[in-house]
Amino acid sequence: MAGFCRGSIVGICYGRNADDLPTPDKVVELIKLHNIKYVRIYDSNIQVLKAFANTGVELMVAVPNSDLLAFSQFQSNADSWLKNSILPYYPATKITYITVGLEVTESPDNASALVVPAMHNVLTALKKAGLHKRIKVSSTHSLGVLSRSFPPSAGAFNSSHASFLKPMLEFLAENQSPFMIDLYPYYAYRDSPQKVSLDYALFESSSEVIDPNTGLLYTNMFDAQIDALYFALMALNFKTIKVMVTETGWPSKGSPKEKGATPDNAQTYNTNLIRHVLNDTGTPAKPGEELDVYIFSLFNENRKPGLESERNWGLFYPDKTSIYNLDFTGKGVLDMTNSTDGSKNGTTWCIASSKASEADLQNAIDWACGPGNVDCSAIQPSQPCFEPDNLASHASFAFNSYYQQNGASDVACSFGGKGVKVDKDPSYDNCIYLTSGGINKTASSNMTATANTSSSAHTDVCSWICVFLLTTLITVILNTGNVFDVSF
Repeated sequence: MAGFCRGSIVGICYGRNADDLPTPDKVVELIKLHNIKYVRIYDSNIQVLKAFANTGVELMVAVPNSDLLAFSQFQSNADSWLKNSILPYYPATKITYITVGLEVTESPDNASALVVPAMHNVLTALKKAGLHKRIKVSSTHSLGVLSRSFPPSAGAFNSSHASFLKPMLEFLAENQSPFMIDLYPYYAYRDSPQKVSLDYALFESSSEVIDPNTGLLYTNMFDAQIDALYFALMALNFKTIKVMVTETGWPSKGSPKEKGATPDNAQTYNTNLIRHVLNDTGTPAKPGEELDVYIFSLFNENRKPGLESERNWGLFYPDKTSIYNLDFTGKGVLDMTNSTDGSKNGTTWCIASSKASEADLQNAIDWACGPGNVDCSAIQPSQPCFEPDNLASHASFAFNSYYQQNGASDVACSFGGKGVKVDKDPSYDNCIYLTSGGINKTASSNMTATANTSSSAHTDVCSWICVFLLTTLITVILNTGNVFDVSF
């Protein structure tokens, strides 16, 4: 079973068809914060490739449809692209896949005949650079490549695409590259709600759909669509090609007739999808088979044409706030409701999870104390929260400060699954953890409170001078051992 080798993965599609998105370096900070390790982009943008350098994130880059003609006609074009757009950033930027063409059978200019020649030229360029075993070449497709998808065992490729598909499948089999498919149960439900139940589309169905030819039982549409593709491949005797889902997801908002496009449904679909994939359960026809899946998409994209839903597939708004809570660990969204047990007035704090790795904690601290605008001076040497000097303790202080400053919401304690809400005050000795309901009264918390209350005027020189003078005063006090009230 392939799952013993690595297991299934869940990535994210980083589309940029919008005019209000954060810069690539800010996007990378967000991706690192949520511990996302696999990202698909739709071109080979230099700024994006640079931003992902030395992050460890595995990147899928693309040759867009507009370049297929040039890449298919001349080997030199593929060579130049690899030399100028890929090699300067590799291997610092960890590129693992190149997709050549995007859903070409859906393209109005019918560029499908150009795809396989372009794929061959890209592969040849990689061979010249000695990278053909490290970077796989494939192409992405819509489910429209199938003429039949139900029942799954009757899955068959559309004969009108035969002249394009046969050489492409031969290329994939020869080079051990995956068949990349974009799957959207949402559209099947939206267009045929009388035939496809919402629960079946959302992985929530309690009933089973039986394939009459195989007797296999299906409880969700995603598995049925995957198996239809596997049966179509087997019908053409391509039994070794693996399937990869390069897009799937659910919109959080739609036009009036798109009643299924809601935040709750989007959260349900993606949460169940992640759990299903990471459990390595496989599908009824391929039990235990690993399946790599990329969720569409990172942001809402305001320049996409079409119905309202087209602009609302994101997990995040352009300001980087979550549209709904999503856990990439596959454990599902936890019930984070405030508990009054052990705390006064339902106060909660956010601390670092004991299961988080040191590398993840350091990344989270760097983000919280930098872009997160947390005042981390209290965890510096000789300050009240420096001891114990370990990442878990320092991260807990930083996590809680960010959590309290941002409304003590569930999302503000996420940190990619590394934050945990607690109802017991984690303060100790002179290290006082912030709460959203009041200002702390030790010297260290006065310093923190001063920085926080002036956060709306970071550019105000006076505010910075005040913080500097107060920090200096406290340092002198701590060094001399004198204890007296310095609160304002």
